[in-house]
Amino acid sequence: MSAVTLSTPLRTALGGKANTLLDKHLGLQTVRDLLRYYPRRYDVRGELTDLARLAIGDDVTVMAEVQTVTGRPLPYRFHHNGKPKHLLELMVTDGQQALRLTFFNQQWRQKELKPGVRGLFAGRVREFRGKRELSNPQYTLFDADSDAETVDSFAGTFIPIYPATSEITTWQIGRCVRQALDLLGELPDPLPPEILATHGLMDLRGALEAIHRPNSREQIAAARDRLTWDEALTLQVTLAQRRASAADIAGVPRRGGGGLLTAFDAALPFQLTGGQRVIGTELADDLAGEHPMYRLLQGEVGSGKTVVALRAMLQVVDSGGQAALLAPTEVLAAQHYRSIVAMLGPLAEGGMLGGDEQATRVVLLTGSMSVARRRQSLLDAAAGSAGIVIGTHALLEDKVQFAELGLAVVDEQHRFGVEQRAALTDKAGFTPPHVLVMTATPIPRTVAMTVFGDLDVSTLRDLPEGRIPIQSTVVPAAERPDWLDRAWRRVREEVEQGRQAYVVCPRIGGEPESAMQEEPPGDGSESPSRAPLAVAAVAAQLTAGPLDGLRLFILHGRLPGDEKDDVMQRFAAGEIDVLVATTVIEVGVDVANASLMVVMDAERFGVSQLHQLRGRIGRGSVAGVCLFVTDAPAGSRARERVDGVAATADGFELARLDLENRREGDVLGAIQSGRRSSLKLLSVLRDEEVITQARTAADTLVTADPALDKHQALSVAVAALVSTEQASYLDKS
Repeated sequence: MSAVTLSTPLRTALGGKANTLLDKHLGLQTVRDLLRYYPRRYDVRGELTDLARLAIGDDVTVMAEVQTVTGRPLPYRFHHNGKPKHLLELMVTDGQQALRLTFFNQQWRQKELKPGVRGLFAGRVREFRGKRELSNPQYTLFDADSDAETVDSFAGTFIPIYPATSEITTWQIGRCVRQALDLLGELPDPLPPEILATHGLMDLRGALEAIHRPNSREQIAAARDRLTWDEALTLQVTLAQRRASAADIAGVPRRGGGGLLTAFDAALPFQLTGGQRVIGTELADDLAGEHPMYRLLQGEVGSGKTVVALRAMLQVVDSGGQAALLAPTEVLAAQHYRSIVAMLGPLAEGGMLGGDEQATRVVLLTGSMSVARRRQSLLDAAAGSAGIVIGTHALLEDKVQFAELGLAVVDEQHRFGVEQRAALTDKAGFTPPHVLVMTATPIPRTVAMTVFGDLDVSTLRDLPEGRIPIQSTVVPAAERPDWLDRAWRRVREEVEQGRQAYVVCPRIGGEPESAMQEEPPGDGSESPSRAPLAVAAVAAQLTAGPLDGLRLFILHGRLPGDEKDDVMQRFAAGEIDVLVATTVIEVGVDVANASLMVVMDAERFGVSQLHQLRGRIGRGSVAGVCLFVTDAPAGSRARERVDGVAATADGFELARLDLENRREGDVLGAIQSGRRSSLKLLSVLRDEEVITQARTAADTLVTADPALDKHQALSVAVAALVSTEQASYLDKS
């Protein structure tokens, strides 16, 4: 067969059923995909796997030695259609620990599975009668009787162990990798020679050979360094090209002329923080520029991002344009609407009796609004009488039109997909609007450079004066049920002092079992022994028990829109003592009198969710108290995650904790794009120096050669990244 390239389809390069298995079970379609599917670890010939590390439920590949072999018929009750059943049981060992292997009706395997034989055994770890085992595992052996192909496959000292599935084993993947490497022809290097020389990196072919067929640990490390640079530079060049393209797009300057913004600033009952003033100036300068603003505003929970965004919206309205604010939930959209109308006062009553002469109109648009109110909001937006339009996904419908959309604000940007953000900005017509995306989930610097590298990033760190730190405590309900009893007494005490409380549960209740959250987000390392607690059940238990007599209501996403709005308004007005809710209150809800929160099943929430939820309290003059109730045992990863959130209120420190506890691909958007992350080796925490150097190198390359005409191999690598669904998280417009 003729030499293949990285772009060659696996069906051409490998043929047979191997390419089908790789595509179906691993999503690998080209030689590039296969060679970028790196080993998870390396076993060393002669060194057995540490069996003590195996966790129940894991798909594992272990190198072990057969210790004992026992075959026996099963009792008659296990027979099928009168045919006897046979159980072959092996104990394999690493010299310290033992693992049981079981094979059903496969007596013939005793001929090759003999005491003293070593091999690789692959399967899912399960527990049977208190002991770990692999049932009907796949295996390949290293004894003297092994076939020539097996011996050749593991001729080296280091045996690569690939992430595998029950349908395709690590040695099958390795065999395909070796075949592809042997067939690979000339390999142009995407990294320019000057980068290779400056950073002492090996060439691409050498790196691929070394990572798949290494001879030493040093060789593996050098290969990883080189291939990490590939990922960093390709991504940073993609972002640099997007920044360059954005700089060429003409926009409408929105300089404003006083008016609304001046009147709003004069009427503010509080002073802006230093951070709000600095970022306000950044946004004002961007809006007045000749090119569309494209900025990410991140800030701590309660840092005042809404005020900053509102001032930008007023500048656009002053210039004759309109602003749209897109929120992920009806509760958050309604909360934004009420808070913005309250902050503007008469300035939000344009065309109405009593409205200020400078005033505009603020309208709300959600899917559950009455037909009449919805029709009026649509008319106000299309006619331009509404300077500010706030809504949910309903804003994206074709029938929603604007007279002159000048600014699109997307709140909690991670809740929206690429198409949804594009649908909003497209409503500006031929001239793209300015775009401000906001998140209350702090983003580490390296993540911002890696994922949001085509945006200008503003960070709001300081909190308004007078904000009292929230006291957070973990309540280990299983270990100390008396602590949970004390938590409910504390709720009653807060209410007796005229304050209010939230009780948060991980699910609504009544949904089919398949819709439940089966494992804790963040690491998935624990398997809960019961279903997550539900709003309806917890509310009923509290009403009949420790919170009997209090005004207790529920709130969740399946309630009708008008009912959700009514509950939130009554809670804000102090007519509800305790609100039992799901994470529908996670962002944007601002009730100053709410001083206490009890989070049930806290281990089932992610780090950022817990931090966001906690931020709903302590927004008034009284210190907030947050109680994280958990059944997770001390020392477990889930408990460590909850303890970590309780230990600090620093959102940026928690963002790093979140990243350490989660697969980085999740953080970088692989879940949103529905595919694996394109980053296999690059760690946004560990490789900060590489990311920074790659960004500088990418800017230099793109400035000198925007289309990469002089760097064809790099251009091909960038095109491969951009053309895949894996890179959809890069598209923010």
